Amino acid sequence: MQELHALAEAIGLQRIWWDVDGREQVVTDASLRAIAAALSYPAENSAEIAASLGRIKAEAESPPAMIVTDVGMETPLPPSLAGAELTLPDGSVQRLDTTRWTLPAIDTPGYYPLTVSGHVLTLAVAPHSCPTVASLGKGRIWGAAVQIPALRGERPDAFGTFAELAEAVETFAAQGADALAINPVHALFAGDGRDFSPYSPSSRLYLNAAMGDPGLVGLPSLPTDQPEDGPLIDWEKALSHRLAQMRVLFAALDATTRSRIARDNAREGESLQRQALYDALDVHLREQGAKGWQNWPREFHDPKGEAVAAFARDNAAEVEFHLFAQWLAHKSLREVQRRARDAGMAVGLLADLAVGVHTGGADAWAMGGTLLQGLTIGAPPDPLGPLGQNWMLTGFSPRGLARSGYAPWIATIRAALSTAGALRIDHAFGLARLWVVPEGQPSSAGAYLHYPFADLIRLVALEAHLAGALIVAEDLGTMPHGFGPAITARGMLGMRVLWFERAADDGFIGSADYDAQAVAMTGTHDTPTVAGWWSGRDLQWAQCLGRLPEDMTMEEAEARRAWDRGLLWASLTRNAAPRPSPDDLAPVIEAALRHIGATPCGLAIAPLEDLLAEPEQPNLPGTITEHPNWRRRLTAPLSELLQAPATAGRLRALDEARKGPPSS
Repeated sequence: MQELHALAEAIGLQRIWWDVDGREQVVTDASLRAIAAALSYPAENSAEIAASLGRIKAEAESPPAMIVTDVGMETPLPPSLAGAELTLPDGSVQRLDTTRWTLPAIDTPGYYPLTVSGHVLTLAVAPHSCPTVASLGKGRIWGAAVQIPALRGERPDAFGTFAELAEAVETFAAQGADALAINPVHALFAGDGRDFSPYSPSSRLYLNAAMGDPGLVGLPSLPTDQPEDGPLIDWEKALSHRLAQMRVLFAALDATTRSRIARDNAREGESLQRQALYDALDVHLREQGAKGWQNWPREFHDPKGEAVAAFARDNAAEVEFHLFAQWLAHKSLREVQRRARDAGMAVGLLADLAVGVHTGGADAWAMGGTLLQGLTIGAPPDPLGPLGQNWMLTGFSPRGLARSGYAPWIATIRAALSTAGALRIDHAFGLARLWVVPEGQPSSAGAYLHYPFADLIRLVALEAHLAGALIVAEDLGTMPHGFGPAITARGMLGMRVLWFERAADDGFIGSADYDAQAVAMTGTHDTPTVAGWWSGRDLQWAQCLGRLPEDMTMEEAEARRAWDRGLLWASLTRNAAPRPSPDDLAPVIEAALRHIGATPCGLAIAPLEDLLAEPEQPNLPGTITEHPNWRRRLTAPLSELLQAPATAGRLRALDEARKGPPSS
């Protein structure tokens, strides 16, 4: 149906796409109709399609709220602004041709108020590049990646917090590290331990309040009574207990401290107030069985409605508590970053920005039409998810971003960079296109929705420039056309993970062949650890969960792994020593660390699990309860574990590889 396909193209839906194996795929007309309707462009019949096309044309002719450009470049005015009329002596009006009118080049990056033809807007001028590792002046640097809840410190606790993170940055800095990559620390659901994945946040603008530590900001410590401190985190017990502890701390604050907190929070404006109000409502209504704002009584669906305002007035103390919790988390994390830099780290924290937010969370409630409605985001089949993925998250709407002058995107990046020296953008392909799925449908019913990629990466570069921060764009999976050169040109770092860096003959590439403008890594939270891969622990999980390929037996999988071990060992050592057996892990892990350390990449990151020779990975994609995702804890305080001779040797190996010349 040509008119439907024309509408899909006008919306930015990609009807034909190519999967990871290069095979052409075609989105069904039924999926196109469902997605178009969710984007507020009805398409059930010819009349609706014509009306939707007319609406798109009208939107294109409306003046923009923001124009995004580059330094040193003249910027053409969009047709909606390039309009002028000349009144002649006889009173007739002549419309002038302004299609070639341009704004003059500006040489300083920043945001500039602009008025054109009576329209007030913002001109965002981006630098050509983000800050780079080279600009730090320390050569090729390295860091570790940690899952904060897994950390243990000197005091017992049910999960690691920013207190343990503060210890970690100082411990790793003493070992020569310049960065510490962390899991997302976005706001989750206050006191609720059911949705504990850091990649399914309630809000990306605010922080996980359970991570705040009063000791980092000069307040009395939390009560010492703790739930069971075992090898796996019981999030339901732990988070409800932490919320109760926070309430005790808050109740004991004196008037002077409360006034100081109120002054600090007042600078954050209405957005922070709305986050605290959401948390207060969520806790209150969850006790009545209503989780997620869609399940609240209808009068609470509108953040600006009278029922919400009345709740805020009647529950002012509860709202104030959640404001305090956010204040504590933000101040704590800023203190961690300060300590990292004071300890000598060139970067400090490398934060992680989740690709989307929970559909029932604070951002989805507060941002309304700025986010996708009736659609969730995920991924088609790729190396990280062979069956495709539906993450049950929502993300920004291209139309909503344009209407808002990109304000939510800018605020999201700025919030992440306010407490870090670098930022990893999870599934950065989403800046160009996202796989969107009609709510309640499987991933196969989805389609790619295109985004204003050029503007979004310009704004990332601008915010990184203003913050003096590095940007890491997670580029694993099926890469959109033109994505790689674009992020490279902007000075963003890609990711080069050991397991995916393979040559045409399926062998692992040498360290000299890694892309210099990337982060070299032995793994991520979603991949097997070196110990787990070499020993075949990941295959055991696959067999247990029925996740082996349909045409492969366990014996065949093990035989393939044996072959791959040979390929990996040859790449790591050039077969300078006999290949270790599957249970001889130490030489393989050290060789893998030296391998990424010897790459020309400006930054090398080793997951803590690899430094500790752990066989288990933090997360197994595609599972929820079948695998203990995000629940594992270290066996002892981090400082104690890093002092163990074997671990200390691995740290030295990575540090030496970074300080030596890169492979050639």
